[in-house]
Amino acid sequence: MSKIPPLQSLLDIFERAALLTGDPILHIYRAGPDARYKSDASPVTDADERAEAIILTRLATECPGIPVVAEESAAAGRIPDVEGKPFLLVDPLDGTKEFINGNDDFTVNIALIDKGIPVLGFVYAPALGLAYRGSPEGAEKLWVDTNFQVTRRQPMRARALASPDIAVTSRWSRCAQTDAFINHSGASDIRTVGSSLKFCLIAEGAADIYPRFGRTMEWDTAAGDAILRAAGGMTFDLDGHPLTYGKTGRPDCADFANPDFVARCSGNKAR
Repeated sequence: MSKIPPLQSLLDIFERAALLTGDPILHIYRAGPDARYKSDASPVTDADERAEAIILTRLATECPGIPVVAEESAAAGRIPDVEGKPFLLVDPLDGTKEFINGNDDFTVNIALIDKGIPVLGFVYAPALGLAYRGSPEGAEKLWVDTNFQVTRRQPMRARALASPDIAVTSRWSRCAQTDAFINHSGASDIRTVGSSLKFCLIAEGAADIYPRFGRTMEWDTAAGDAILRAAGGMTFDLDGHPLTYGKTGRPDCADFANPDFVARCSGNKAR
């Protein structure tokens, strides 16, 4: 396996790869995507597949030898061995239901995992002209123009609150357990947002807590989680342990599936 590039250089590679997907994703989005359904009943479009091909090609060129677990490749059974190795997680179009239904809050997600920890993350929201990135050096919000060039960068930090004020939830996966958790947390404002943007909103201080009950996969969460941690927040399982990545070989659970979790800003408790 080739050596991992310096972290900031690798994050720059993520940024370039993600931004390359903006034009084809938006072209399909504006034309009206046709959805198909995978064996797990989740939707997929040409945009998912084209974006993944672009990202994997760029990653293979710029950081060869680092294993990549990507959503559509995984669905086709193409999963590299990541046991004991740093690896990349790619969701080429997170929030496909948003995309299909004409909601702009879908994202492109790329993350580096090392020793179970999301170390680097890049999240790009093409329809919003926004992106977010996170590393051990901190987190940033980026503005992206119609030529898919970054025009502005701003450091960001999660709020430090003992009790959350603003909760974010999924548009499609909100349930009674979610509402009960939010009511118990004391949050007085609930906002509905798609994709990994929920993590990013907490990272930039626009929300405080995101409880998720029900199945998610590691590629759904890793990039946003990395950005949140870079901004001072954290994601916990329901036992209060930081969410880990690279979960494989479990007899009672699919590889790379997450448990229920709570993402939060700095200062408030997981439960």
